[in-house]
Amino acid sequence: MIKQKVYFKTFGCRTNLFDTQVMINALKDFTQTPYEEESDIVVVNSCTVTNGADSGVRNYINRLQNEGKRIYFTGCGVQTQGRTLLDKGLVSGVFGHSHKEKINTLLKKDSNFFLSDDLESLENEILSDFIGKSRAFIKIQEGCDFACSYCIIPSVRGRARSFPQEKVLKQVEHLAQKGFSEFIITGTNMGSWGKDFGLKIATLVESLCAISTLKRLRIGSLEPSQIDAHFLNALENHKIERHLHIALQHTSPKMLKIMNRCNTFEKDLELFNTLSEKGFALGSDFIVGHPGESEEIWKEAFKNFCKFSLTHLHSFIYSPRDNTPSALLKDRINGNTAKERKRQIEEKVQENNLKFRKALCEKRIPLNVLIEDVALQDSNYVAQGFDEYYNKVQIISKKPILKDSWIKIESFSPKMDKNYAEI
Repeated sequence: MIKQKVYFKTFGCRTNLFDTQVMINALKDFTQTPYEEESDIVVVNSCTVTNGADSGVRNYINRLQNEGKRIYFTGCGVQTQGRTLLDKGLVSGVFGHSHKEKINTLLKKDSNFFLSDDLESLENEILSDFIGKSRAFIKIQEGCDFACSYCIIPSVRGRARSFPQEKVLKQVEHLAQKGFSEFIITGTNMGSWGKDFGLKIATLVESLCAISTLKRLRIGSLEPSQIDAHFLNALENHKIERHLHIALQHTSPKMLKIMNRCNTFEKDLELFNTLSEKGFALGSDFIVGHPGESEEIWKEAFKNFCKFSLTHLHSFIYSPRDNTPSALLKDRINGNTAKERKRQIEEKVQENNLKFRKALCEKRIPLNVLIEDVALQDSNYVAQGFDEYYNKVQIISKKPILKDSWIKIESFSPKMDKNYAEI
């Protein structure tokens, strides 16, 4: 019997990427395909972080309507628009996060269905593989206890809850046996791992670094308030990627209060200076155009922003999210003004990043690159990958280069878009 082919369309964050792998792992009577055009079934793993994210998901589902495919809807958007999509006949079934391990049974249902999320579950299975990736994402916790005024995620992912340390270690060990050597730990609010059973994330990081087959560990997004002395000490391990992503969201003390953030500008700057002195490349999230961000506040925020040694940035223009406190605020910021502010911070970080890479080059610090893509061009092998500072590197070689291999680069040329090397 020929198995039907299932295509997974994943929107949003790395946690969603992990959730998609859980569903792929649970398929028994179907075949996963990386090609939408050859699929019989499309599973949409949605993001709902903004109204715009909801709109993007709807547009994708609308585009599929005339292609004769069965469509199923899951992810964070189940609570915000799942019922509407089902009632309009745009999807055959809707199921929340807590049902994703039952996907094989759900795809065989003859009738339409809606299964909401209980917001308390954690998946049980160990992933057998991480298809299509050179690095494996490992979800260590689910949910968030923060109450940022602009964010809907705690209401669609639930309260913070952690996977047991033994399960996380077993997952990494299993995937390492499959050939993975770089791992990225992630979660809805990753730094809260362990709070439900009296442990801290630094303990987990230390245990992961002790796994002999793990070559490099990348730590996903953290909140500044979750980084303590124990964590700073754990960062001394050479297996930890020399890049950290710490979510500032803003650099104005007044805006941080409006956003109901737990971090403060003064402590954030002190933390970033400490990490910079340790040699880390530093990334962050930043929201521009949030209600209340007056011109006076922005000038202060940008002046403060320039004090941070940021080398990477995820910047966002504020988008109202229904049912959040921020959506009720009246003093909205003009869209063109927000775009200009976004341009300013992005340009500053690009300058910082190039300066950081030039300093590495001048100091002759070698780069350890995990190769993620290889192509043959004019009898040369052209490989792409990321170094331990999470900067892209392009390598040209006359000799074959293997995907998923590690290459140590002794000399490179830093340019605005990436580092270039020949071996």
